[in-house]
This record gives sequence, C-alpha cells and structure tokens, in this order.
Amino acid sequence: MDTQEPNIGAEITTEPRINDRIRTPQIRLINYTGEQVGVVDIEAALAMAEEIGLDLVEIAPEANPPVCKIMDFGKYKYQEAQKAREARQNQTHIVVKEVRMTPK
Repeated sequence: MDTQEPNIGAEITTEPRINDRIRTPQIRLINYTGEQVGVVDIEAALAMAEEIGLDLVEIAPEANPPVCKIMDFGKYKYQEAQKAREARQNQTHIVVKEVRMTPK
C-alpha cells in the first residue's frame, strides 16, 4: 500500500494569475477602461495587454469562462494592500473588563 502524506509545507497562493500563468484557452476580457470586450482567445488578450504595456490579470477564476482584466498589476497590488491596512485600522477591539469581589 502506497500512502502519501499531505503536502504540509506547500503554500496556498491567493494572488491572482497574471499573463502567461492563465491556463484557459478562452477568457472574458475587460479592457483597461473597464469596458467589457467579450470572450476572446488568451493569445489575443495577451497581445492586447502587451501592446498597451499593461498586465492581463485573472479577476474571477471560478467563472466560466474566467474573467480577466487588463491593468497595471503593481498598482493593483498596492491598492489591495492599502484596503487591507485600512480595514485593520477600522476594526473594533473587544476589551474584556475584570471585576474582583472579595468577602468582608
């Protein structure tokens, strides 16, 4: 019997796939202005993104076909980090108060 151990050291990446890491043959494309282009081949979408000088970023990988957007990935990562930092600052902190009672 050949039993395999779970991959304990593997990291789960939550970053979206960009450019050549997108593996599907067709995608639903949104251009850099936010307009929906439609369903196009991945090669055509990569060529459009490269022509503009931006990245092709997979926004919704669960959709069929996956939704991708042409954008500057560095700027996108920076904006997401800013949102996460602001969300951490706006969290409410729960303080448990302690009451001591002693008999007289």
